[in-house]
Amino acid sequence: MEPPRLAPAMSGPGSPCEEVLKNLSLEAIQLCDTDGNKSQDSGIAEMEELPVPHNIKISNITCDSFKISWDMDSKSKDRITHYFIDLNKKENKNSNKFKHKDVPTKLVAKAVPLPMTVRGHWFLSPRTEYTVAVQTASKQVDGDYVVSEWSEIIEFCTADYSKVHLTQLLEKAEVIAGRMLKLSVFYRNQHKEYFDYTREHHGNALQPSVKDNSGSHGSPISGKLEGIFFSCNTEFNTGKPPQDSPYGRYRFEIAAEKLFNPNTNLYFGDFYCMYTAYHYVILVIAPVGSPGDEFCKQRLPQLNIKDNKFLTCDEEDGVMVYHHAQDVILEVIYTDPVDLSLGTVAEITGHQLMSLSTANAKKDPSCKTCNISVGR
Repeated sequence: MEPPRLAPAMSGPGSPCEEVLKNLSLEAIQLCDTDGNKSQDSGIAEMEELPVPHNIKISNITCDSFKISWDMDSKSKDRITHYFIDLNKKENKNSNKFKHKDVPTKLVAKAVPLPMTVRGHWFLSPRTEYTVAVQTASKQVDGDYVVSEWSEIIEFCTADYSKVHLTQLLEKAEVIAGRMLKLSVFYRNQHKEYFDYTREHHGNALQPSVKDNSGSHGSPISGKLEGIFFSCNTEFNTGKPPQDSPYGRYRFEIAAEKLFNPNTNLYFGDFYCMYTAYHYVILVIAPVGSPGDEFCKQRLPQLNIKDNKFLTCDEEDGVMVYHHAQDVILEVIYTDPVDLSLGTVAEITGHQLMSLSTANAKKDPSCKTCNISVGR
């Protein structure tokens, strides 16, 4: 098989394009756009005899790959040497019109049996909508191409991180987790009105809500998992929760064993930072057999509650003992309602540090500590 060739504009040594296209047996060239406009120096001519792809099907979608196939007439089918693929992010109507647009990805693949796999983290991101169209092409002896008309444009959306990708994130998080410190409570800070509303409208029980889009873009829990966020980090010198918080001046504290015990399962959810030196790890605690437990079991790596690098629960001399990682900030999601009568609500004496809030925080895609080699 002829090795893939890159156009001069994309063929820098060690470039991500070169590496990915090598793996795919793809070569990048300057192509017509999907409206039929042709680059003056593309060396591509149109030829009606080549069959036009139709009935395009996308399958086996992951966060950074998909399979594509289509139907085409048998006329001149044996003359096809290549397939041209026009892949673009679907335009977001709410996007900033002044922001630089993503460069469209034009790929050419050798005519292999269909379905064909397209893979590449440099041009595919998880949980992202794309449009795709296809041409058939015949490479001539002089290096030029004759091409069919473009197919219809179809849309698809890439998937979330799989357990395999999350396990890679988990292993990176373990490297920096640090030593374990003791803890005795989980706590949740909010405004006074939040707790008043809970008492009045929810029968005194904190209610799960859908997780926001903070953290990794490919996280399978964002916008899907319902739960209640708790913190558990302690101050090194006191062994108690810090008095400052970005989320509100009132704090609900609950004994650790009320939420985390042998009747619960623990899952790894995410690892990220927000252009800062410190990193966050999201963990999920779910009562065994609960809807939250079933959701996580299918999507997240499960941790041994007695032996992991982030949050542990074990019995010593008949008493439950808890530890948390010192060098990461843990965000713990509990998937069931929690009655306020199981703990206490009191005003903190410290400051409300809004700059530390992670609400809908976007992950730093350039951080080598918390990113993996798939879409961010």
